[in-house]
Amino acid sequence: MTVTTTKGPRGPKPKKAFSRANIFLYGTLIMVSMYYLLPLYVMIVTSLKGMPEIRMGNVFGPPMDITFEPWVKAWSEACTGINCDGLSRGFGNSVRILIPSVLLSIIIASVNGYALSNWKFKGSEVFFTILIIGAFIPYQTMLYPIVILLREIGLMGSIGGLVLVHTIFGMPILTLLFRNYFASMPEELFKAARVDGAGFWQIYFQIMLPMALPIFVVAIILQVTGIWNDFLFGVIYTKPSTYPMTVQLNNIVNSVQGIKEYNVNMAATLLTGLVPLLIYFASGKLFVRGIAAGAVKG
Repeated sequence: MTVTTTKGPRGPKPKKAFSRANIFLYGTLIMVSMYYLLPLYVMIVTSLKGMPEIRMGNVFGPPMDITFEPWVKAWSEACTGINCDGLSRGFGNSVRILIPSVLLSIIIASVNGYALSNWKFKGSEVFFTILIIGAFIPYQTMLYPIVILLREIGLMGSIGGLVLVHTIFGMPILTLLFRNYFASMPEELFKAARVDGAGFWQIYFQIMLPMALPIFVVAIILQVTGIWNDFLFGVIYTKPSTYPMTVQLNNIVNSVQGIKEYNVNMAATLLTGLVPLLIYFASGKLFVRGIAAGAVKG
């Protein structure tokens, strides 16, 4: 006589899709998302309305008659004092400031981090400590000394002077990121390359750089966001002809001439924030990977 036994499914019991915990979790996330997305929604719909519709007071309502005239005016016609060229001039200045600042700071910081993690030299820990301390010094304490420095070297009010400031101020935190990332790589790779006779630059370009894409993306996002959104350095170390986009935006929004055009102000704000927003969307996954890898080892 044979007895057949039917084995049931094994493993943990599957959780319900709509359990109380899931409902609470997703409900909280949806509410938080709405809280942060509501101002963006208001900005977008307001920028697509004409002033007569805005005066009706329906802030949250979609535009009844969509118009892109506020965007055109914000870009090329909005006035700041005697200049009526909108954000277009500020955008060009911001690009000219951004590209060399990002390239210089990341190149120098990546070499610094690589040297501090793999090529210990006398005083390297002291040097690294000074860099870290520099990351926590308030910017306001150094504004006036930097004004004197830039004036003495002839860069005050120029784009080159602002590039130099952004490059120097981005160095401490970027060096820390690159040092931690390179320190988290397998040490055997470095030792094997040294045994094979590879030198400082050969190891850097042929081994370290190909494996460091995530942390480079992190550095690019941090620098692009910080430099593009900067207002304090831009308004102090440049002049009207070299103002970056954020300073132009401030001048447009706070202009006391004529009527207050809220649709133009909203469009100008969205145009100013478009560059860092696109970069976040394009490289968000690599940003998370790089941050996680750079936090492994200190």
